[in-house]
Amino acid sequence: MSKLNLGQHISRRFNQELEDVRNNVLHMGGLVEEQLANAVKALVGAEAGLARQVIDGDSRVNLMEREIDEECTRIVARRQPAATDLRLVMAIIKTINDLERIGDEAKRVAKMSQSELDGSIQEGLRGELSHMGELVRGMLRQVLDAFARTDVDTAVEVVKADVRVDRKYKGIIELLVTQMSADPDAIPALLNVLWAARSLERMGDRCKNIAEYVIYMVLGMDVRHIDLDDVLAEIESQAD
Repeated sequence: MSKLNLGQHISRRFNQELEDVRNNVLHMGGLVEEQLANAVKALVGAEAGLARQVIDGDSRVNLMEREIDEECTRIVARRQPAATDLRLVMAIIKTINDLERIGDEAKRVAKMSQSELDGSIQEGLRGELSHMGELVRGMLRQVLDAFARTDVDTAVEVVKADVRVDRKYKGIIELLVTQMSADPDAIPALLNVLWAARSLERMGDRCKNIAEYVIYMVLGMDVRHIDLDDVLAEIESQAD
């Protein structure tokens, strides 16, 4: 399916500026992926030191967002990009915002793991949380790949994957409700687990957002708030 052809500008410097900012987005994405992986590991393994590492590392994510945003502002002011280049810059600005929000959610998961859970994460629940974390991490890795290669097909796969994350989240809620009913004294600790699972679900939503920005960047189509089947039909019509 379609990929974005950045082409060559008269100004080689402009080409380099665009490439540099794209690379910085991928660097930021790699850092956020590491934050996500460590937050889940801290939660299911009750690793307080790793949780602290995630919390402290959030400032690096925030700094990268500010730096990339400032560079995009300079590009718009200096180069006044149009058409494809403008879509690229706008998609980058939106993408780094969602990456920063994923970092915030990873920090929240880490904070929940520092709460007194009193052994409330039983083995079955531990496995479900780990699996959900892997699903979300897979979405993030895949959407960064879609961004790097300006690949609509991969972006669509990320949109589809969000359904699996939502399904996993609902299953975890059911487990938590059952456990709360059986052991009311564990409810405060289990609520922390619920908030952590909710943060993972929101991370999946953010990855889906980035996938939609990739589609916009490549095809100029705004597919936000459109049902998946309608998105696929619209993309197919563009390809014909």
